[in-house]
Amino acid sequence: MAEKNERPIKVMAENRKARFNYAIEDTIEAGIALTGTEVKSIRNGKSTIAESYADSKNGEIWLINATIPEYLQGNRFNHEPKRPRKLLLHRRQINKLMGAVDREGMTLIPLKLYFNERGRAKLQLAVAKGKKLHDKRETEKKRDWSREKGRLMRARG
Repeated sequence: MAEKNERPIKVMAENRKARFNYAIEDTIEAGIALTGTEVKSIRNGKSTIAESYADSKNGEIWLINATIPEYLQGNRFNHEPKRPRKLLLHRRQINKLMGAVDREGMTLIPLKLYFNERGRAKLQLAVAKGKKLHDKRETEKKRDWSREKGRLMRARG
């Protein structure tokens, strides 16, 4: 039997500063409730999730402050670029995330916005705790040392 041509995962937006500003405890994959013009706009690759976060309202998790620009050919059916978007999660996952945010003072940060192999828009969501300034310095020192160590090992042969 012939193998199916599976599409690779295409990352459309990434929050690169998240790993520097937050200590990431756990990650989870969530679907997003989008309109048609939002999906087309994301496929164009102009969306940003750098300054966004997730919050709970009425027992649901919402993506706040993510920018998906208007689709140029969308005319009157276009969407609002910074509207809150509902994240699609199971009830048990929602309860776990809300518990971590309420009890432990964690934050829900989006890491990646991508299309999976089936062509569905997904969001990689992280449960994270904000780093203090000295923690950020320590992370930078470790990264610089590992980079320098790699250079020295390559130079040595």
